[in-house]
Amino acid sequence: PFDACIRFLNEDPWERLRLIRKHVKNTKLQMLLRGQNLLGYRNYADDTVEKFIELSIKNGIDIIRVFDALNDVRNLEASIKAIKKYNGHCQCAISYTTSPIHTTEYYLDLIKTMESMGADSICIKDMAGVLTPYKAYDLVKRIKEMTDIPIDLHTHCTGGIADMIYMKAVEAGVDIIDTAISPFSGGTSQPPTESLSLTFSEMERNPGLDMEKLLQVAEYFKPIRDKYMEEKILDPKVLLTDPQTLKYQVPGGMLSNLLSQLKQQGAESKYEEVLNEVPRVRKELGYPPLSQMVGTQSVFNVLTGQRYKIVPKEIKDYVKGLYGQAPAKLDPEVKKLIIGDEEVITVRPADLIENELEAMKEEIKDLAKNDEDVLAYALFPQIAPKYLEAKYNKSTKVEEKAVESNITYIE
Repeated sequence: PFDACIRFLNEDPWERLRLIRKHVKNTKLQMLLRGQNLLGYRNYADDTVEKFIELSIKNGIDIIRVFDALNDVRNLEASIKAIKKYNGHCQCAISYTTSPIHTTEYYLDLIKTMESMGADSICIKDMAGVLTPYKAYDLVKRIKEMTDIPIDLHTHCTGGIADMIYMKAVEAGVDIIDTAISPFSGGTSQPPTESLSLTFSEMERNPGLDMEKLLQVAEYFKPIRDKYMEEKILDPKVLLTDPQTLKYQVPGGMLSNLLSQLKQQGAESKYEEVLNEVPRVRKELGYPPLSQMVGTQSVFNVLTGQRYKIVPKEIKDYVKGLYGQAPAKLDPEVKKLIIGDEEVITVRPADLIENELEAMKEEIKDLAKNDEDVLAYALFPQIAPKYLEAKYNKSTKVEEKAVESNITYIE
């Protein structure tokens, strides 16, 4: 990730991208973008969004998968416009979730809107791993009947049914499925590339991948995985199956976080009560896709014994409309408990943000040598100054040589 390069490795993420592009000749490079949030969790001004996309494409990205957690397409407008302007491939993602309002018709209407806005392809982004095989078949089949643009499906193995989801989706005509090389597959990741490549090689829609080369890639990454597991950087739990995801319609990672929060408070016995509170909170908040903020609010409601007595800032901002429009109407009594009589915005949230890049350039001044440095500061103002100081005090030549030799070894 972009911020990991800066935060932990003292590496230039833009240089890393350029080096990968230099060595990867025939394969498209793709990135994930949170719409107006870019890589973070706040809205950025339109000029920052445009510049980030311009430089991403200029430095080597081909496909930008852009999504909004609330499926508020207004938060995608600036991104889509910029991707098209700089000749990138715009893949619009629907944030798949389940609720009484998130029906097949809801998603079909959303996809029609995205296509009219300029989407070159569509991704069904099942970030919580709550899609099921026959729902996947129905959704993909209905989408393919309505549009000719490519459809990509992304899910997770947490619930133990991802392989079956992909099988049914392929039968329904999906164009692309997201997989992971076997050492990093399973659990909260995706199904293994090698296994699915072999499976579909026996069907009409043979992906035509070279199994020997895939196995070479897997062998390279096995010791890296083992190293991180030994150092406890990679938690083995993320590779496990947890069907509770399907029972409670709650992402596996969120289940782990809820249990961790309760353990810290010595309240593990409240686990089932919190799990029952989650759908209640989500309904009252207008059915946002399941997120940590919904889980945290549920924990507060149970532990305090008084619902919405403690409300995180993120929930207040969401209720005020600062993240975009909620998928459904909020419970009016709960809304009043959270923000009182404060006004809710109805415009596109970014309309309230002035252009900011010139101000960022002035703030960072001589520490930034180019637009890429300015963007690093705009996105991560707390850590970027220290990173930039280190970057220009190092021998760039030595650092580049080390990175290049590593990439050559991977090949």
